Amino acid sequence: MNSKRAAEIREDIRWQEITPGGAVYEGGTASAVKTGDWRVMRPVFHADRCRQCLLCAPTCPDMAIPVKDGKREDFDYFYCKGCGICFKVCPFQAISFEKETHQEVNGDGNP
Repeated sequence: MNSKRAAEIREDIRWQEITPGGAVYEGGTASAVKTGDWRVMRPVFHADRCRQCLLCAPTCPDMAIPVKDGKREDFDYFYCKGCGICFKVCPFQAISFEKETHQEVNGDGNP
């Protein structure tokens, strides 16, 4: 198998050199990209309503719902794109969905 690496985007790169969209050339490239800035809608975790059923965590396509010691934690807004899947699957209304205010997220992924 011929393994390629994703092209590094920089000011002097030509469009012909850019990695085609949708092609995955290497693992872990998303970990360096602050994808949470794309959100229009934002999930909000209500810990007091959560029953720790963990239905939300495996359905999140961005792995933005951390689970530690078998318990769900607050969202990692660094990666959450606001798709709303977690909101739809939560049977206990422990997640609400509201318009994003586009606050800058800090290094730990939270506003």
